[in-house]
Amino acid sequence: MILPIIMAGGSGTRLWPLSRQLYPKQFLNIIGENTMLQDTVARLEGLDVKNPLVICNNEHRFLVAEQLRGKGGAGEIILEPEGRNTAPAIALAALRAIENGDDPLLLVLAADHVILNTKAFQSSVKAAEKFASDGSLVTFGIVANTPETGYGYINRGAELSETAYKVAGFVEKPNLETARKYFESGDYYWNSGMFMFKASSFLAELEQFRPDILDACRRSVAKAQQDLDFIRIDKEEFAQCPSESIDYAVMEKTEKAVVVPMDAGWSDIGSWSAIWDVSDKDDNGNRTLGDVIAEDSKNCLVHGEDRLVSLLGLEDIVVVDTKDAVLVAHKSKVQDVKKIVEKLKSSDRSEWKIHREVYRPWGKYDSIDMGERYQAKRITVKPGAKLSVQMHHHRAEHWVVVSGTASVTNGEKTFLVSENESTYIPIGQIHALENPGKVPLELIEVQTGSYLGEDDIVRFDDRYGRAD
Repeated sequence: MILPIIMAGGSGTRLWPLSRQLYPKQFLNIIGENTMLQDTVARLEGLDVKNPLVICNNEHRFLVAEQLRGKGGAGEIILEPEGRNTAPAIALAALRAIENGDDPLLLVLAADHVILNTKAFQSSVKAAEKFASDGSLVTFGIVANTPETGYGYINRGAELSETAYKVAGFVEKPNLETARKYFESGDYYWNSGMFMFKASSFLAELEQFRPDILDACRRSVAKAQQDLDFIRIDKEEFAQCPSESIDYAVMEKTEKAVVVPMDAGWSDIGSWSAIWDVSDKDDNGNRTLGDVIAEDSKNCLVHGEDRLVSLLGLEDIVVVDTKDAVLVAHKSKVQDVKKIVEKLKSSDRSEWKIHREVYRPWGKYDSIDMGERYQAKRITVKPGAKLSVQMHHHRAEHWVVVSGTASVTNGEKTFLVSENESTYIPIGQIHALENPGKVPLELIEVQTGSYLGEDDIVRFDDRYGRAD
């Protein structure tokens, strides 16, 4: 049976302002109703696979767990203490997979890719299964439809079957002239970053070519700890692991590399123009989402959220409107969005990292207004969920319940607060908020004080494992 390994640790800065460090593109529903992570899991339906093992970082753990709940779930969720590229991430998964004496086929997938033709995707996976079972390291090469300069390429070698070839070599992103030669030859595929191999086959090749990576990962897994539904890799040991891609560490060196072509409407959605390419459009070539009016405008992408966005006399323009930031760019320049993100970072602004609306394991909050010594939030608590038992050194809080019922712990007292009622939490008071009801709890929180940062929280108890 196949064990899918889903890597969900990317940041997706080129899709700012929608994708941000704490809520990157794999957790967004950019193309359809499902998020990209959910679509990655959904396209496995019909294959003989186990529940997937997901690799992500600590900051995204609750997003992963929540999005997979109701979608078949995850077998396990491995938390990387920090990103070390794909070779160590896959090594962690392979080591975990063989712990009980098993040696499954690993199907390595990225959580932030779009594949429009699930049937063709599954057909390529089935074609790869035979070669992976025999000990080959299979990479999936995307059948190119343009001379693309944004992807690396795989050069196919000797034919092994109608659906597989030896790998003759990997090449870096080419210039346009070279990309045209690759495209016209028919012997080159886009490097998708998807793989299939037995866990033992990958580990054997990694031990041959990068034993330092394997040793560090072995020590990290040996000291891993279970935390709720998560497997926490040892931080100190993993910090000693070199950062390297699977291509550089293994695939470019091994003699066992096989490429299986895939023609399934694949895209890594690395830019807003890529989203425009794969999206349905109106008669004027516009792709719109939200409340949008486009007049005398062609080939534009408009992504709106809570307010009307209107275009007049524009062509080849991208407009992305979020609650706290707006991007307006020509489609030919969207690869440079990361430059804006870098400026936000260097200016110590929060918009590169976090949205105004922030998701938590218990629900979400929206920072609707902020001043020098106050902040107002709209808080939503899921039925049965509870915020941590906590206190603040620098701020007081006033809670007004808008809908639902809150169970409030305020110092030594615990009591119910219903709609149109309120309570006040003084500075330094230990407190907690819980939704004991069957419907979402909505309240307005007004914070006042000399410091209103999210790091002014001392947690005494937390059902989600975040207590200090």
